[in-house]
Amino acid sequence: MSSKRRSWPATGSTQVIWQPSSGIDRDAGREYPASVPARIAALSPVLDPATRALTIAATSELMRFDSELGHRVQQFGPLLLRSEAASSSQIENLTASASSVLSAELGGRVGRNAGEVVANTRAMQAAIDLAGSITPDSILAMHRALLEQQPRHRPGAWRDEPVWIGTRSDSPFGASYVAPPFEQVPALIDDLIDFVHREDIDPLTKVAIAHAQFETIHPFTDGNGRTGRALAQSMLRAEGVTQSVAVPVSAGLLTDVEGYHAALDDYRKGSLDAIVSAFAHAASRAVANARQLIQEIDDVRASWNGKLAARRSSNAWSLLDLFAERPIVSAVIAAQSLGIATPNAYPPLRALTDAGIVQSKHEHKLGDSLWRADEILLALDRFADRAGRRTRDTR
Repeated sequence: MSSKRRSWPATGSTQVIWQPSSGIDRDAGREYPASVPARIAALSPVLDPATRALTIAATSELMRFDSELGHRVQQFGPLLLRSEAASSSQIENLTASASSVLSAELGGRVGRNAGEVVANTRAMQAAIDLAGSITPDSILAMHRALLEQQPRHRPGAWRDEPVWIGTRSDSPFGASYVAPPFEQVPALIDDLIDFVHREDIDPLTKVAIAHAQFETIHPFTDGNGRTGRALAQSMLRAEGVTQSVAVPVSAGLLTDVEGYHAALDDYRKGSLDAIVSAFAHAASRAVANARQLIQEIDDVRASWNGKLAARRSSNAWSLLDLFAERPIVSAVIAAQSLGIATPNAYPPLRALTDAGIVQSKHEHKLGDSLWRADEILLALDRFADRAGRRTRDTR
């Protein structure tokens, strides 16, 4: 590595006195090293030529894929947003099936993980909605959307206590990474936002570095990884790389979680190429995976035309596209889609059930039934399987 490429500063450290919040702790009063991230607003990254080439190719792929889906954003936009949220959550070891996540969106009785994926979807949507003005407040809004059901983590507020990554939850001693003292967080975030608004750095490089810096700051007590990846989506939209859909870049990162975490470690040591390469490879993998998902859904939708025997005037035909876009539907949602009264939605739903296109399950919590297009749900689960599984502790 040349000295020029080493010019990106490594994360420093400072000694902090451990003050446990409660209980008796034998480590109380001892000093431990906390990180001191460099200020990056005025720094200019210098990358290996091969890394630079990767970012250019990946950016082109992202923009081409987003452009191709422009006319189909209503169909695939929500599915890809959920896929990105699910993959980002999966990096945090929060795994749930597509069926569980979609049922949770409708208020069905599901496990905690599915509920957290739904919350992450809200955070991703907030990130995209706020892409026009990325500020400290917009980051807080993303975090609030993510953790609004978990008030103990102070949703939408910077942390006011130390945090660390390690096997112990009660003490930072022996941690693999200790975030900077909480007093430094607001100023570090302001510096990060200044970097985000730079116009002289190519978009994907800036996204990768901003994400790594955000994870180094670790501004919250929980949800840092998911919020940081939501910020990446917001930046991709703000930079004009994506304009129609949230490309599931987290699904690309998920294929090599160890490499992703190692790249974050390298960033803190002053090396940029690994984290920028990780994002470039993730973007390319995400596009390939998403293309396969879209082809599978298109194939399933086309096969339904040969299964449905209802007369052409039946509302059942109109519901086929709805189930391809949203594979779990209630009678209320079906009726809203058709513009009819809810009772009138049951006959076309019954026609789809009789044709074997959808399956009905009574949901006691909702007091009604939900209809599922299992072929679409399986395609979404295969997408998650191709993305891979996390293999080590989350950041």
